[in-house]
Amino acid sequence: MMKKIIAMLLAFLMMLTCFAAIAEGTEAPETEDTETEEIIEKDPKYEELVVANPTIMRGEFFTEMWGNSTTDIDVRVLIHGYNLVTWENALAMFIPDSMVVDSVSTTDLANGNRLYRFTLKDDLFYNDGSQITAWDYAFSILFTISPEIIPTGGTPVHEDFLVGYEEYFNKEVSYYAGVRVLDDFTIQFEVQSDYVPFFYEYGLFYITPFPIKEIAPGCIVKDDGQGIYLANEDETIEEPIFTPELIMKTVLDPETGYASHPKVMCGPYVITDFDGVTARFEINPYFKGDVCHHEVLPTIDRLVFTLADNEDMIEKLKNGEIGLLNKVTKATTIDAGIELVGSGFNMQAYPRVGLSFISFFCEKNTVSSRAVRQAISYCVDRDVLTEGYTGNYGLRMDGWTGLAHWPYRVLNGIIPIPVDEPENPSNPTQVAEYQAEMAKWEALTYENVRIYTLQVETAIDLLEKDGWTLNREGGEYDPEKDDVRCKEIDGELVALDLKLWYPAGNRMAELMEENFVPNLAEAGIKLTMEGLPMAQILGIWYDQDEREGDMVYLATNFDVVWDPVVNFLEDEGGNHTWNYTNDYDELLYQRALDMRETEPYDLYEYMEEWILFQEEFMEEVAILPIYSNMYFDFFTQELQNYDIPSNVTWTQAIVPAIYDVYVEPEPEAVEGGEEDFFFE
Repeated sequence: MMKKIIAMLLAFLMMLTCFAAIAEGTEAPETEDTETEEIIEKDPKYEELVVANPTIMRGEFFTEMWGNSTTDIDVRVLIHGYNLVTWENALAMFIPDSMVVDSVSTTDLANGNRLYRFTLKDDLFYNDGSQITAWDYAFSILFTISPEIIPTGGTPVHEDFLVGYEEYFNKEVSYYAGVRVLDDFTIQFEVQSDYVPFFYEYGLFYITPFPIKEIAPGCIVKDDGQGIYLANEDETIEEPIFTPELIMKTVLDPETGYASHPKVMCGPYVITDFDGVTARFEINPYFKGDVCHHEVLPTIDRLVFTLADNEDMIEKLKNGEIGLLNKVTKATTIDAGIELVGSGFNMQAYPRVGLSFISFFCEKNTVSSRAVRQAISYCVDRDVLTEGYTGNYGLRMDGWTGLAHWPYRVLNGIIPIPVDEPENPSNPTQVAEYQAEMAKWEALTYENVRIYTLQVETAIDLLEKDGWTLNREGGEYDPEKDDVRCKEIDGELVALDLKLWYPAGNRMAELMEENFVPNLAEAGIKLTMEGLPMAQILGIWYDQDEREGDMVYLATNFDVVWDPVVNFLEDEGGNHTWNYTNDYDELLYQRALDMRETEPYDLYEYMEEWILFQEEFMEEVAILPIYSNMYFDFFTQELQNYDIPSNVTWTQAIVPAIYDVYVEPEPEAVEGGEEDFFFE
């Protein structure tokens, strides 16, 4: 099975982005074809596709500032489009989206800063027919960095890479100097010299337009020649309209807010209804296509996206209640789905861009110590947990990485070392240079990364050296009599009597009860596990609700730009804490910066910095990785041209897909007998 996983991983790399010229025009396109042509009636059965996923949506379909559930990410991709940049898999880099951007120019300034000037296409429209201009991108920027987000429970985007960000965010000046709107279709960014170079260079401009009239009615974006800023549209109104109260009403209202019930969008689909569990979508008639969505238009009239239950999802797929099951991870469910393949159903497997983990709440005295977190990590049999939950479809992770992450694949030999072979194999100089470069890559090692295997004695030693030698009465801890170890911290006797939250119904809890809790007890740590609904778990994780426990079990998918710097928050003293863990680690922050500041395309230096980052990550272990796995999608054979391995989400793959009567393809002539698709 491992060989099959490797083969699937290799297939995942075979993704190419094509560029095509598009027609010019400044008027909103017609929503109906006025030419006379033959109309072919579509079977109503295929007008609506039901898609199900085992992770519930939170309804945060706007930005990640209030949370970042994987299902919410999927919806964002479906309803928000026209990003300035797109991910190019062949290069492992961001590039400008040629369907959105007409041209990009760069200028290096004498002070070391760099100007990026984007000229937009003039045929971009929202679903209501209103035109998208540079002002929409400017509003998106101003909104996501607004300090007004903080009182609403959100975390603003940190843009210290742009000139003037700190001054504008702290309200020291009234304008954002790093962004200029030069005309309706030209927007300019001035990047700080500290961010030149930046490994994911164009990833800095991962910006989607948002409609100001829906999110901040009564407001307008202006450029005073020094930078952009938000102002009242009616200048006679003196008090600012853009306030936390406005955001709570227009964005976060559970019944009408833009986050869960947007009306104006620019993605391939528009959301028509969301009841907290199920979301419904229809085709956006104004969507013109973009590189992310293969430059094609969607053909499936309506989509229904809802929650799937591992206990009956395969049965519902079989009886036609569900047309597409997305991101199936439970081993027994995968096995049941595989049995359907070939009998009217298909399957696709692809590596996860993420992992599952146990995160510590490091503000708690119980787990604020690195030694305690290391000790707990030595009490987890992560191999047993991984095999018990994913079967043969996952691997233990020893870092902040996942199966689909290119550095992980290179280091583990899943994909070739990215060094070009000599153009002329007979040229001794070229061969020597090639061999020297290969030797550098082959010398890279993961051996200095701390690997946590089950070692209870090591855990006990760490706890004793860290001072956890007392019992609940303050006497000497006796493993034969006392239930937990204690330590006096700031005059208070703190007991290692811990609580871990997990998503209710998750089988991982059963595995932890067997392969984690007893090991902790042997080391002198008591752990109580409690399941909660996913929405409540995420509220705790995002530090939006009271955090009574000490740890949480969750899983995440990474953004396409894997940039750990974005996980850090900076306090008033300039110290950096990993978001949601409340763990301060300046060395880890510096390691993340070193990766970010690598020259674009210098893959070897990036790999060196990546390994150093993982070394510190696993030493600090504010988050203990558990596993990364293969995702499986199962679907009816009537869903055709669906290619999830070549996409980041199902919502990208669904755009070029066709849902219609299945026609058996003609068998292809095969020469040379049967071909073996997997490695032996």
